[in-house]
Amino acid sequence: MSDKGMMEKEEIFSKVLRAGRRTYFFDVRSTRADDYYLTITESKKFTNDDGSFYYKKHKIYLYKEDFDGFREILEEMTNFIINEKGEEVISERHQKDFKKEYEDDDSENASKSSTAEKFTDVSFDDI
Repeated sequence: MSDKGMMEKEEIFSKVLRAGRRTYFFDVRSTRADDYYLTITESKKFTNDDGSFYYKKHKIYLYKEDFDGFREILEEMTNFIINEKGEEVISERHQKDFKKEYEDDDSENASKSSTAEKFTDVSFDDI
């Protein structure tokens, strides 16, 4: 009985956020006293010279007593960044020097064709 209980506890509630080479795993876990806490794991994909790849993981443990403080600071930080820099991602592509290279080939074709395709793909996946 106790073994089975341990197995079930492992998967209490989990969500995954895929973000390019990074993946974020949010997992609700159980303490020995049967309270719940949250772990956030960042897994980043690295490629070896031979083409094989490996992952580096970092884990954050978040307990109930820290939820409010964590949420407050996270919200404050994300709001600060959006207020200072807006929601659009600023990358080297947007710098003046880089602009010419990219504009010629992809911007016109890409915006028309791929967005339409992307939307159709998405709707089929979701159905």
